[in-house]
Amino acid sequence: MTAPTFAPTAPTDPAAPTLPASVPLGARRRTIAAWNLGAVLFLWGTSLFVALLWVLGGGIDAVLAGGAEALNTLGRLAGLVASNLLLYQVLLMARVPLFERGFGRDALTRAHRTTGFWSFWLMLAHIALLVAGYAIAAGISPLAQLWEFVWDYPGMLLATVGTLLVIGVTVTSIRRARRRLRYESWHLLHLYAYLGVGVALPHQLWTGADFTASPAATVYWWTLWAAAAAAVLVFRIGLPLARSVRHGIRVTDVEADGDAGVTVHMRGRGLDGLRARAGQFFVWRFLDGPGWTRGHPFSLSAAPTGERLSISAHVVGDGTARLARLQPGTRVLVEGPYGHLTGEARTAPKLLMIGAGAGVAPLVSLLEVETYAPGAATLITRDSTTGAALRADATARLVRERGVRHVPLTGRRAASGSTWLPSTHARWSGREALRHLAPDLQHYDAYVCGPPAWMDAVVADLRAAGVPRARIHTESFSI
Repeated sequence: MTAPTFAPTAPTDPAAPTLPASVPLGARRRTIAAWNLGAVLFLWGTSLFVALLWVLGGGIDAVLAGGAEALNTLGRLAGLVASNLLLYQVLLMARVPLFERGFGRDALTRAHRTTGFWSFWLMLAHIALLVAGYAIAAGISPLAQLWEFVWDYPGMLLATVGTLLVIGVTVTSIRRARRRLRYESWHLLHLYAYLGVGVALPHQLWTGADFTASPAATVYWWTLWAAAAAAVLVFRIGLPLARSVRHGIRVTDVEADGDAGVTVHMRGRGLDGLRARAGQFFVWRFLDGPGWTRGHPFSLSAAPTGERLSISAHVVGDGTARLARLQPGTRVLVEGPYGHLTGEARTAPKLLMIGAGAGVAPLVSLLEVETYAPGAATLITRDSTTGAALRADATARLVRERGVRHVPLTGRRAASGSTWLPSTHARWSGREALRHLAPDLQHYDAYVCGPPAWMDAVVADLRAAGVPRARIHTESFSI
């Protein structure tokens, strides 16, 4: 028995490809590179300054001396780095333009998760090393020393509470634990990280010599803490609230989209002032009752206009179920726009769009506005059933009016091999499938959006098929 073939709904245009003149290249690359350089210099510069503080405080000499003093100085170093990483965590996810434009949402999400776990383990090392060092110096047991730290040292009771909060957030952020939690519950628990950082760090000003040994150290830590707090207040609260009030966004109508999906249409004043682009996403809060404070990231599912925004989602949890119950006139608060899954990332004349589930929506919005010849854009969609497809009408219109080649792949995922393909195509390798659908892959930019593990499988096959990493564009919303 032979494996099923791929049947696109529009033919390939064999004409020699040329990159549309509207696609920015050199200027856009230089701008991104400048933002990236600024973000990298900030992170490396501040990190090296923290290391310098430790060295100037006699850290190297103390390590060479050995014994309790070596344990204590290594504990201080672990605490310094952990504190720096905790503040980086806040800054990286505070929607600061320097990091948003310099790294992009995908890289920021990965960095946030990485710095979170490193700061957690370094914080535990900080505690363990200091307890061991002080216990050796005092000739008492580690448990007695830990008890003395908590009850007799200034600020340590608050630090203990903060540490427990950070431990709780870290444990619930492990992917296996997260899968057992509703998104809304995890989001609420995750906010306790801010409280944990806020109450864990002040003890350093009272008891940490590395924080008060010099005016430069004191200025550095106070400035970084103030910057982190200001970033949250300005970019996570102040600006989103001001923009939402200015544009007056409200729900206009809600419609079913496929068997288990929903599309929400919204209008507002001067929405072009948001400078949103097809493929980007916002964090949305609908003022429809209790629970409105929990923000949810949804991509634009149609090309944005000066008056209208639309989002689409599968109804899979409490947050998406609320979308189906929204009433016309409901006020909307937005954070954004965010994301680099836009036409500005494009460098090739042809487009290969690969989306799964709700990840199809931003790809459709991109196809609505991008420039390409008939047959020069291919949309591969993955859904469990045909009826589950989002934006089916818009996809059919793109096939009919713009010459998009649509390849729907439905069914359960393959159990082995290229697991982003359905089981009906399990005999195909992903690399062969991609080259079959786009024989001239060197002329394509690939845009991928869907669940993280699924996207990883697609990207791996794109790379194996010879697509350079710079021409593969992805978007992820998970942390």
